Amino acid sequence: MSAEPLLQLSGVHTHIGRYHILHGVDLAVRRGRLTMLLGRNGAGKTTTLRTIMGLWRRSAGEIAFDGRPIGALATPDIARLGIAYVPETMGIFSQLTVRENLLLATGPGGFEEAHLDQVLGLFPVLRQKWQQAAGSLSGGQKQMLAISRAIVEPRRLLIVDEPTKGLAPAIIQHLIEAFLRLKQTETTILLVEQNFHMARSVGDDVAVMDDGRIVHSGTMAALVTAAPTAGAA
Repeated sequence: MSAEPLLQLSGVHTHIGRYHILHGVDLAVRRGRLTMLLGRNGAGKTTTLRTIMGLWRRSAGEIAFDGRPIGALATPDIARLGIAYVPETMGIFSQLTVRENLLLATGPGGFEEAHLDQVLGLFPVLRQKWQQAAGSLSGGQKQMLAISRAIVEPRRLLIVDEPTKGLAPAIIQHLIEAFLRLKQTETTILLVEQNFHMARSVGDDVAVMDDGRIVHSGTMAALVTAAPTAGAA
């Protein structure tokens, strides 16, 4: 497995109106690994994800994907490079069925059956709810749908913002198991999370953010060893 970064942020600053949110973020997401981005509320984690996706524009610094600068690209062009983004709001279409939500994320040819089977294998409940309106799903099932929609077409990088927020412990455990299985496919993942149990269960690498800067980076194993009793990040 290569230790080279698939995604690299170097000295990235982001302003939103008159507010200076990111203050020189340096972040490397290594190929084939799951990188956790941790930090308190308001530290700049979601802004970092939105800046990567071009939803908010960096005001300085560089963002590179597989060695290619992407900081000036439009969001659809960034997505077409093989980057999928699941926002905290999930963004599912409540009036459409589970099947229709997933179909919207496919190419002109529709589902590739073998890959669809692999995706639904992560979240078998979605197959049971296949023709059910997405708005009728539980919160955990909606999160499963949002993640499945992001990867129903093969992606090179999956970015997910706080997938466990507001979910019951049993559902969080289902998500942990799904991410562990997804890691076996060597999908590169950048995951923002507040639940430290989730983070230490699935993370390979970790970056800790505070006040718009990365203040620590390394392996998750080293962080857990240094702070074995750590609570929510």
